[in-house]
Amino acid sequence: MENKTGKYFKYAIGEIVLVVIGILIALQINNWNEQRKEIAQEQKILLQLKLDFNKNLEQLDEKISMRSDITEASIKLLGFIDNPEFVELDSIIFQLSFLLTDPTFDPVENNLIESGNLHLIRNDSLKLKLTNWSTDVYQLQEIELEYQKIRTEIIIPFNEKTGLYRNIINALWKDGYIPKFALNKTAIVKHKIGNTKKQLNISEVLNNIEFEGIVADSFNWSHIGNIQSLALRNQIIEILNLIDSEIKE
Repeated sequence: MENKTGKYFKYAIGEIVLVVIGILIALQINNWNEQRKEIAQEQKILLQLKLDFNKNLEQLDEKISMRSDITEASIKLLGFIDNPEFVELDSIIFQLSFLLTDPTFDPVENNLIESGNLHLIRNDSLKLKLTNWSTDVYQLQEIELEYQKIRTEIIIPFNEKTGLYRNIINALWKDGYIPKFALNKTAIVKHKIGNTKKQLNISEVLNNIEFEGIVADSFNWSHIGNIQSLALRNQIIEILNLIDSEIKE
């Protein structure tokens, strides 16, 4: 009886060991399958992120170019103010048209944090940059909002009050206008609304202290905006490089 009990005990232990091993193998297979699914999902997310951030880079470059136009136009206008001799109205009008542009960066939404999928990104450096992305963009957009306010509340009303606005709009459209932010960059649209028939005094415009402040303010905010934009551009490049390092061919 003792012999049989010992055999049964050993047999029972063996059965338990086999069951435990089976459970462990099943768990290991399940974990491996889950990990494989997460890696596949991560790759899908990385490919979408690459597409999104390439679009962000393209759009941001457009905004940088627009702000560069504003800063260059502002410098030329300040030069006209300091040296008004032989300055023509058309030159002032042409440079003022750049100050009416509204460069605002509106990147593709990154909802990784909201969706709870950020944990799928295994690269910690990439994960950190994606976490900080919204904050970095917001810092630039705060500056853009300041220039929007200046443009809407000061620049446009000043041009309307001095009678320059119609001439500026006519200069934009008469030879064909394609904004840098246009979706269709091949469509050249021409319209001629003509210049104002009112008498415009160049000297009054150039000697107007408000005009000088407007031009200086335009330079200031556009230049600050581009400093932030170039820093953000570097962030995008770093993010794209990290994404590429994680994408499996």
